[in-house]
Amino acid sequence: MKEIAAAVIRRDGRLLLCRRAERPGDSCAGLWEFPGGKREPGESLEDCLVRECREELGVQVKPLRVREQLTHIYPEITVRLTFFDAELTGGEPETRVHTALVWALPEEWDRYPVCPADRPLLERLREEETP
Repeated sequence: MKEIAAAVIRRDGRLLLCRRAERPGDSCAGLWEFPGGKREPGESLEDCLVRECREELGVQVKPLRVREQLTHIYPEITVRLTFFDAELTGGEPETRVHTALVWALPEEWDRYPVCPADRPLLERLREEETP
């Protein structure tokens, strides 16, 4: 099982989503996801989140709190995701490994098909946005 740290980053009511590159054998190729990535041996999940956002987006983030944890089984891998509410503290996100980035308003989220493991959290975020 792979441990993944992912960031829920907001700006002006918008949520940062990233589109994955097309890779053979990747069941999430071309789908949208929360930024983050795999934890390295000996690394805390918070440190993983900071490193992955720096490497993949060119930004500094501050993990604020664990929002949710879940396990998802893909055909090729089982992942344990830890989603953090995170604050963007430096830089502007850029596409280093993703093919696109978007700051999406809640009413726009349906336009972006997300990875199956990210769907439950996105649905809960939608419920929080609904008065």
